[in-house]
Amino acid sequence: MKLQFNNILILLVCFICITACDSLKRVAEEDHVLSENTILVNGKKENTEILNNLLYQKPNTKIPILGVPLRLHVYNLARPNIDSIINADLNKRPNKKKHLENFLSKKQLNKYIESKTKFNAWLKKTGEAPIIVNELKTKKSIIRLNDYYINNGWLDVKTDYDITKTDDKRAKIEYQVETGEPFIIDTITPNIKSPIIDTIYQKIKKDALIKHNDQYRTVNFEQERERIATEIRNSGVYHFSQDYITMDIDTIGTNKKMNVGIHIQDRAIKNQDSITRVPFKIYTIRDVNIITDYSFENRDKPFLDSIKYNGYNIYAYDKIKYRPRALTDAMFTNAGTIFKDLDRTRTYRHLNELRTFKYPNIEYYEHEDNTLTDTIRLTPLKKFNFGFSTDVSQSNIQNFGFSLSPSLQIRNIFRGAETFEISGIASIGSSKDKNDPGDPFFDINEYGLDLKLTIPRLFSPFYTERIIPKYMSPSTSINLSTTSQTNIGLDKETFSGAFSFKWQPNSKVTDKLDIFNMQYINNLNIKNYFRVYTTSFTTLNNIAQEVGYVGPDEELNIPNSDNPNNQADEFIAYALADTTPSEISSSEVSTIQGIDERKTRLTENNLILSSSFSFTKDGRTNIFDENFSIFKFKLEAAGNILASASDFIGLKKDDQDRYELLGVAFSQYLKTELDYTKHWDLGTKNVIAMRSFLGIAVPYGNSTSIPFSKSFYAGGPNDNRAWSAYGLGPGSSQTTNEFNEANLKIAFNLEHRFNLIGNLNAAFFIDAGNIWNIFDDVETEGATFDSFSSLKDIAVGSGTGLRYDFSFFVFRFDVGFKTYNPSNETQNRWFQEYNFSNAVYNIGINYPF
Repeated sequence: MKLQFNNILILLVCFICITACDSLKRVAEEDHVLSENTILVNGKKENTEILNNLLYQKPNTKIPILGVPLRLHVYNLARPNIDSIINADLNKRPNKKKHLENFLSKKQLNKYIESKTKFNAWLKKTGEAPIIVNELKTKKSIIRLNDYYINNGWLDVKTDYDITKTDDKRAKIEYQVETGEPFIIDTITPNIKSPIIDTIYQKIKKDALIKHNDQYRTVNFEQERERIATEIRNSGVYHFSQDYITMDIDTIGTNKKMNVGIHIQDRAIKNQDSITRVPFKIYTIRDVNIITDYSFENRDKPFLDSIKYNGYNIYAYDKIKYRPRALTDAMFTNAGTIFKDLDRTRTYRHLNELRTFKYPNIEYYEHEDNTLTDTIRLTPLKKFNFGFSTDVSQSNIQNFGFSLSPSLQIRNIFRGAETFEISGIASIGSSKDKNDPGDPFFDINEYGLDLKLTIPRLFSPFYTERIIPKYMSPSTSINLSTTSQTNIGLDKETFSGAFSFKWQPNSKVTDKLDIFNMQYINNLNIKNYFRVYTTSFTTLNNIAQEVGYVGPDEELNIPNSDNPNNQADEFIAYALADTTPSEISSSEVSTIQGIDERKTRLTENNLILSSSFSFTKDGRTNIFDENFSIFKFKLEAAGNILASASDFIGLKKDDQDRYELLGVAFSQYLKTELDYTKHWDLGTKNVIAMRSFLGIAVPYGNSTSIPFSKSFYAGGPNDNRAWSAYGLGPGSSQTTNEFNEANLKIAFNLEHRFNLIGNLNAAFFIDAGNIWNIFDDVETEGATFDSFSSLKDIAVGSGTGLRYDFSFFVFRFDVGFKTYNPSNETQNRWFQEYNFSNAVYNIGINYPF
């Protein structure tokens, strides 16, 4: 291992040295490449992203850690005068060009020349030209630095620079900033003409962004103008705009104090030859008109249907196809109330969330008595929308698979702007390990149906407006689905249903409440267990041969069409009888017992009736934001209602003292998850991304373990990438099970993402975490979380990866190396498998977190 690592290190050092010498070959003798920027503020070095982004010139981008300017080397591969070089090559021997034209044809030769010039252009575009020190750009950077500090209160700032050039055609630039003392805001004096505006300002000035004794910042003045205008527009002043607000600053003889004047003029009314100033007025809403089927063709036609409902006038050129409440629930403008810009914005948002209309048109018509008529024109989308998709796949269980997924969306199905979606799936595949050699080529099949009804309000018999007002965009979702799989694992049927509420208290927070979520899993082919979980069978078979249960050349059989008897189950029953057979040791009994417990848990049918609440706070401002945090919290409780009512409804118990409903012991547990993601944008497509996760599920009452579908696993392309999915844990146990899962999980991921060339990005990452069993019926040594000392079993993986950005998705390839493997002996845990032969290769779509 050490020898391999040293060889890699030597190759990297040699590569860096060679490329460093070659990076300046396109630089003229009189030019110098920028190698370093230094910013000194009051004599102290500053290296913040904000200041660095102000500079017009930055050194060529380098690969982190390696320090290699890869894009510069790509650029250097391009030839400066490719046309001249090609022509010179064609003309260096007499008649060469003519011979090539005769051999290739003139058209093919021109295409060959064109391909070389295009490839040369691609190298230049993809690469990065050497950054030559330009003193004019340096002076522009000084102006930017100067403006930055002035805009943040240091009005007496002084800036300068030094350029240090070396004999190897490199240069460093040092920027010097002397800020002086900052200017502080002293008095703030308003000068407001209209009495109504002055009254509003006195109410809102307590939240001002410009305050006495604060340091001057230009952005605060800009945002304060915007804040005042917004507050006034939301207080009924229809004609007001930000242009009416001006601010002046007096710093003469104030000893670095600022006296601020805030001026708000009267309304300007333009006449033919003059402008008249009049005081602003408060406007109220006289009428709200809703046109439900507007189109350009209908604009001059008379309305054929109309309804008055709760102060709203609803019109249609044809018959009104919506229940009035479905429309008015999305309206925030009400007759008799004052005009508010916020009401119009919320109305736009809620109408779009109905997914029933195209982008609405909202217009106000002014009357002489300071009232407004609000007209909202709605253009319906098509009632039916049909979708169809196909997929060809390959996985670890099938050589080839093909699936069809049709879907149908029906809008306004019950005339309340509800959306009903029907989707299905039908797939066939060829398995890698057939259960029976006589099975046909396509021996895997799956089909399912999913029904989803979305209601744009809380569907409840209770009045919920005071708890969850409609500006939070409340909605109700009702789901029913079923799937059936054969020749996949144990074969199973799944039935599920959910009734959920969702709402958004603000633009960053989303809450979801599952009133109930029911899931029933019926395993159809339990006898196939040892064909799926071959590791368990191999362990069991080895013990059987050791104790002489079968002859040395025989194996425990698994049932098939020729032999329905399951000798593996018979051996388990024999070994775990009340009287342990003398030939089986206590350690072997413990192993067999563990296999039996796992088989029982993974083959039993599950009935889960749960409720849950989830909270998500997403700080992203848009899809391109790379400086944000996301926090997710979920709490789920299952089985409590059934447990409380079990005696009342007369449920019976099974042989393990568990209540059963419809012949299935229902699950009872409490589960919680905490997930925090943070991104730091370092500029120039450099991002540090971090994710932490903690999850625990505690069985109690009617359960001693967590259902497989609700348990945690570790490993895989979105978790610890040095282990395959389900391959890590639990704890330090040396299990070789195909699917490892447990009810406690800790995970931490850290990744540095950076650009290589064009749309190709790369990353270095460290993943840490593991799963454990806690408060359940598993007692396997090393698999349980006993105390904080179990944290020593946190696995660590590290590696690197490539990402290619296709704009609409990111293709990801990662290589993970086991850095700290807790399943090894204590002295052999670090770097024992840090090589390509033990690496895990992950392919994924989009970023892992």
